[in-house]
Amino acid sequence: MTGTPPLPLPLRIGVLGAARISELSIAGPARTAGHRLVAVAARDRSRAERFAALHGVERVLGSYEEVIADPEVEAVYNPLANALHAPWNLAAVRAGKHVLTEKPSASNAEEAREVRDAAAAAGVTVMEGFHYLYHPVTRRLHELLDSGELGELRAVEADMIMPAPDDTDPRWSYELAGGALMDLGCYSLHANRALAPWAGGAPRLAKARGGERAGRPGVDAWLEAELEFPGGATGTARCHMDADELRFTCRVVGSRGEATAANFVQPHIDDRVTVTTPAGRRVEELGRRSSYTFQLEAFAAHLRDGAALPTGADDAVATMELIDDCYRAAGFGCRPRISDAGPGPAR
Repeated sequence: MTGTPPLPLPLRIGVLGAARISELSIAGPARTAGHRLVAVAARDRSRAERFAALHGVERVLGSYEEVIADPEVEAVYNPLANALHAPWNLAAVRAGKHVLTEKPSASNAEEAREVRDAAAAAGVTVMEGFHYLYHPVTRRLHELLDSGELGELRAVEADMIMPAPDDTDPRWSYELAGGALMDLGCYSLHANRALAPWAGGAPRLAKARGGERAGRPGVDAWLEAELEFPGGATGTARCHMDADELRFTCRVVGSRGEATAANFVQPHIDDRVTVTTPAGRRVEELGRRSSYTFQLEAFAAHLRDGAALPTGADDAVATMELIDDCYRAAGFGCRPRISDAGPGPAR
């Protein structure tokens, strides 16, 4: 007689900071998927206490170091400012913890390689938070290519365009590794990179141009990159963090048709994929369950069952190398690692 197989153990997650994104990116998904938020710390303890009370975090600790050192924590979620991703990812990895980090995983490719190598040495997993990839909306774009309905891939256009955040927002800080490409364009580049299986391999940068944020030397308000795939397809990755509209679209063009995701990074808001072929035009609705929930489930499946993880540390390095290439080609410097004075402000 066979019994019911035991349920997988819930992940035991420690959260660094009390960033606004954390409610959507980790608290809600953990609740939905049955994982534990074991501990949280923030620069302002009162913010951590409010976050814990609101989201059922088991305890509030006095510092990020305490969260990482907590023996109950097996995985650390890092939603801090961009420049704080690599330093705290490294700290967690060296403590033997798995890491789910917000994107981009580091300030530059050199830092990303350091994190990757440290994770390999420690035998732990680092997952970069390109949550969109795990949602049925993006999976559907890939299925349409895989099935042959769209024919051979010819072009990709990924746009990440939004109105400007407040001028005091850390996304406008060069020292905190801000800029449109870091905050938005990393999605556009990653969406192109994710199509490598249908394009003969990974894309390379052909050219890039961008514009600086007024009063913010070295910080890009917008950037546009043109990419080339080995199989002959072209890619465009656009980002604008000071626009009059919000548009997060991904359009895939094949030799027999095309498909467009209306909001590929926020499918919980708009889950439509429009498919146009000689047979006609149709709109598919793929479901508004949070892409962050799909991502956390993939993270858990990897840690508990060894399932494949397409957004691991190697993938993070490849994305950061392309980001650095774009910045150099567009006349910007690569984002610097944070000052040796130590980690700066949390979010």
